[in-house]
Amino acid sequence: MINQDYPLSDLTGKVIGCAMEVHRIIGNGFQEVIYQRALAIEMAQNNISFSREHEMDIFYKGQKIGLRRVDFFVEGKIMLELKAVVQLDDMHLAQAINYLEIYRLDIGLLINFGKRSLQFKRVMKPKSKNHSI
Repeated sequence: MINQDYPLSDLTGKVIGCAMEVHRIIGNGFQEVIYQRALAIEMAQNNISFSREHEMDIFYKGQKIGLRRVDFFVEGKIMLELKAVVQLDDMHLAQAINYLEIYRLDIGLLINFGKRSLQFKRVMKPKSKNHSI
C-alpha cells in the first residue's frame, strides 16, 4: 500500500488503511454519506487531520458557472473523493482529476466502498492539461 515512488505515500497509505477498516466493519451496501461519516471517525481516531465538504466555485472565462464540493481534504495536501458504486469508471476518475485542478492539488484518492472489496485509486494531476478553472 505504501510505495515511496508515489508522492505523499505515507499519508495516502494511512488514509487507505482507515478506509479499509471502515469497509471491514460495515461492509458495502450503504449510501456514500454513511462511509463519509465513518471515515471521518476513523481518521480522527488515527490522528489524521482533515476537513469535510469543501465547496469551490467553478469559473469559465471569468464567470461563475457552478459549485463543486469535495468529500475531504486531508492535511491540506490530499483530495479524497468517496464513492459507493458497483464499479468505478472513467467518469469518476475524470471527476477526481478535475477536483485536483480546481483545488490546485497534486495528489488525490478515489475510494469506492460499493464493492465487496474496497477499491481505491491514487490520482495525480496530469502535467499536460492546459486550461484554467
